Amino acid sequence: MKIIIIGGGPCGLGAAWRLTELGHENWLLFEKKDYWGGLSASFQDSEGFWWDVGGHVLFSHYTYFDQVMDSLLGKEDGWVFHEREAWIRMQDRFIPYPLQNNIRHLPKEIYWECLEGMIDIWENRQKKAPAHFGEWIDATFGKGLARWFLRPYNYKVWAYPPEQLDWSWVGDRVAPTDIRRVLKNAVFQKDEISWGPNAMFRFPLHRGTGNIWRTLSQRLPQEKIHLNKELAAISADNRHVSFTDGTSEEYDVLLTTIPLTEIIRNSEPEFPLSHFPISNLRHSSTHVVGLGLKGNPPDYLATKCWIYFPEDNCPFYRVTVFSNYSPNNVPDIKNQWSIMCEVSESTVKKVERDQIESDVIDGALNTGLLSSRNQVTHTWHHFVEKGYPTPSLERNPLLFRVLKYLEEKGIYSRGRFGGWRYEVGNMDHSFMQGVEFINRVLASAEELTLWYPQIVNSDHPSGGKR
Repeated sequence: MKIIIIGGGPCGLGAAWRLTELGHENWLLFEKKDYWGGLSASFQDSEGFWWDVGGHVLFSHYTYFDQVMDSLLGKEDGWVFHEREAWIRMQDRFIPYPLQNNIRHLPKEIYWECLEGMIDIWENRQKKAPAHFGEWIDATFGKGLARWFLRPYNYKVWAYPPEQLDWSWVGDRVAPTDIRRVLKNAVFQKDEISWGPNAMFRFPLHRGTGNIWRTLSQRLPQEKIHLNKELAAISADNRHVSFTDGTSEEYDVLLTTIPLTEIIRNSEPEFPLSHFPISNLRHSSTHVVGLGLKGNPPDYLATKCWIYFPEDNCPFYRVTVFSNYSPNNVPDIKNQWSIMCEVSESTVKKVERDQIESDVIDGALNTGLLSSRNQVTHTWHHFVEKGYPTPSLERNPLLFRVLKYLEEKGIYSRGRFGGWRYEVGNMDHSFMQGVEFINRVLASAEELTLWYPQIVNSDHPSGGKR
C-alpha cells in the first residue's frame, strides 16, 4: 500500500512518525514550504529574536503525544516548564483569567452587573438549546459578563459576530460558571490564575515551538520527506497527485493536511460546488506582530504568560510575553525582552495592513504594556491567511458531507484545516489526527480525535490521559 501525505505540519509529520514506528516503508511526505511545522513553525528575525506563529503552548490530552515529545527534546533538559499565568487587561487593570471566577477585581458597578447576570441565569435556567454562540454566552454567563468581556473578546478573536458562530466547539476551551466559587473568591479575596487543561505547560528551551517539528523531521527517513513541493492537482480517478514542478506520484491512499477548501479546488474531476458550497467553510486570518524591546519587563509583566484584551483601545486580542517562555527567545535576556501580539482579520473585520505595526505599538502604549515608544527596537510582522478554522453555524452539516464525499474517492483530509475543526486543532490534536489515521489504515482502529472531540477533550475516567 503506497501512502502519500500532503503537508508537513503536525498532522502530516504525525502520520509519517507513526508509519516509521510501525515499519511501513511505502510512503512519501511532501511540503510546499522550505521548512517543517506548518502553523507551528518558528522563525528567527534579522535581530536574532525568535517568534512563533501565535501563542503556542505545549500541553496534551494524550499519553502517546507526551511520550513522543519526551523522545524528541528529552523529559526535562530541552524544555522550560511553566505554571500558566493568563490575565485579562480591561478597565485599566490586570485581572486573572478566567474573569468569571475573578470578577471581584472589576469596578463595583460592573462587578454587580456581572454578578447579577450570573444570579439571573441561576434563577432562570434556560432549557432549550442555544441557537448560536452569542445566545450560549448569554445563557451560560449572564448579560453582564457577556457585555463587558465575552462578546467583545470573542468578536476580536474570531473576527465574526458571535451570532454567526456555533457553540458546540466549546468543550474545555471556556471555564464554566460556578457562582459558589465566585462568591467564595470574593469573600476570601482569592484569585484563580491557573484554570484549564493548560494550567501547566512546557516550551522548548531553544528555537521556539518549531524546534519540536524540526527535530521530529530529522528523525524520519530523509529520502521519504520532501520540502518545496507544492501540490498542483489531485486526480481522484487515476489516484495520482501532480506538483507545480512538473513531477507526479501515484498512490493507494492519500492523506492531505492542507486546507480542505484547497483540496476541493485542486481535485479532478471537478468537485460539485453547487452541491457543496465551500464558501460556508469560513476562516479568519491572523497577523502576528512581535515587538523587540530593550531593557527588562516591568514587574507586573515579569511572570505573566499571556493576556487577553476585550476592549477597543488596542487592535490585538491576545499578547504573549514571549521572552518569559524561554530566555533564548531573545539574544540577550539581561537587556532585552519581547512581546508577541495577535490581530484577527476576516471579511467582516477588516485590518489596515499597512499600518498594523504602528497600531499595535499604539495599543501596547494604551494598555500599559509599554511606557514609551523608545522601548521598541524593532518589529516583526507575519501574516497567516488561514489562522483559525471558524466554527460557523453552517460548518458541521457541510463539513461532514464533504469529508465523506472525499473519502469515497480515496482522499482523506485531516489536521487543523484539513479537518476544519477548531475544537481539535491544537498541536497535540493535529499530530494525533495523523497518528490515528495511520492506525485506521493499517490496523482498522478508530479515529477518535477528528470524529469525537467531546471524548478526547474530556477528563479520562482513570484520571490520566488517553
